[in-house]
Amino acid sequence: MSPLTQLHQHIKRICHHHPWYKTLLKQDAIDPQTCQLSELPLITSDILEQHYFTGEAREEDGLSVYKTSGTSSGVRKAIYYSKEDDERYIDAKTACFQEWLTATATSTPNQHPAPIHKALADMGTGHAANTAMTIFDRLGLEADSLSFSLPIEEHIAKLESTRPELLYTMPSILDAIVSNSEDPKLFGIKKIILVGEIAPLYWQHNMTERFGIEPQHILDTYGSIEVGAIASYSHELGQYVIADGIHAEALPSEQIDDRFEPLQENEAVLVLTSYVRTLFPVIRYVTYDVVRDFQTICIDGRERQCFSCISKRIGTDLKHGEKISLYDIESVVHQFIHDAALRVRLRDNKLFVHIQSKSLKDEMLVHIQHAIEHKIGEIGQMIQNRMLEGISVTRAAENEQLERGTVKSKKIYS
Repeated sequence: MSPLTQLHQHIKRICHHHPWYKTLLKQDAIDPQTCQLSELPLITSDILEQHYFTGEAREEDGLSVYKTSGTSSGVRKAIYYSKEDDERYIDAKTACFQEWLTATATSTPNQHPAPIHKALADMGTGHAANTAMTIFDRLGLEADSLSFSLPIEEHIAKLESTRPELLYTMPSILDAIVSNSEDPKLFGIKKIILVGEIAPLYWQHNMTERFGIEPQHILDTYGSIEVGAIASYSHELGQYVIADGIHAEALPSEQIDDRFEPLQENEAVLVLTSYVRTLFPVIRYVTYDVVRDFQTICIDGRERQCFSCISKRIGTDLKHGEKISLYDIESVVHQFIHDAALRVRLRDNKLFVHIQSKSLKDEMLVHIQHAIEHKIGEIGQMIQNRMLEGISVTRAAENEQLERGTVKSKKIYS
């Protein structure tokens, strides 16, 4: 099937499940049977609020529904998965994990890696958490799960009692586990799969040292509740590789919204079209995630789309905080200390970086502040131009709770 035929069939499916999309095309005088992908409208947050999130509740059989944060109208977002959507997501995740487990089992010469028999899913609520046990079952693993809402002491106790070789979790939960453990190596964890938040390479490498594993034994995956599985990191390539069934575009921020300021030269906003998702209109869907070094490369004779990292998210509030990359801030901090948990705030035009770490010495604070200002060009320029008044780097107490609730979200708070 040609890419154009595949696109036109997908448009037909989207119009069937989301009749408002057909109206959208008609308004723009777009012929769904002859158009190119680039002619289709961008599915922005404004369009979704107007059409998808404010529509009547779906009532088809076998639906999974996930509620996320509210829209500007105050309505909680309901995101739907059909049985087919769920099955395709589980298939994609299972294949990704199996390929990685197989590759890393044979990637260390002259060593006999311990086999993976037991897994623990320790993460938030939502799609990834709800499907984890099914994925582990298909991988033939003995598995258990744990709610992120439990106190960190119970997470530690679960690891000590079950001793899983594979841990499937979020970066913020892993931060909390490490911060509250004398020696994470004692858990016996051999491999870690990450989902849900930014995981800079410096941070990943520090985590591997804490758990006594190799860098390639962490698999960082990128996805969203709207799209499903999007990409996973290849240590061999040094790139996040876009999953099968998804076509990505990397667009200038001004093309998304002319009020957005330009990004740096190697950055762009990720826009996705998924041919394996139907009950959410992933057809030129704007993620608002900013990726770096987007490119197409040949892997095993196939062209694959990839990028080096997600540097930040831009938002509809159009504040100058969009220029600040949490990825870069975390990377700088982890060059100084290996066990840092961060809370980053932007308030009254000043950047506050609050760090929790057992190895942080007070004299390091000024050096970290200097490095953030001088190693991250956008921040230094914002200070020079007086868009930012400055940076405050402070230490958090060991027992201080950095997050909202039990798990912090890796984002910049305002």
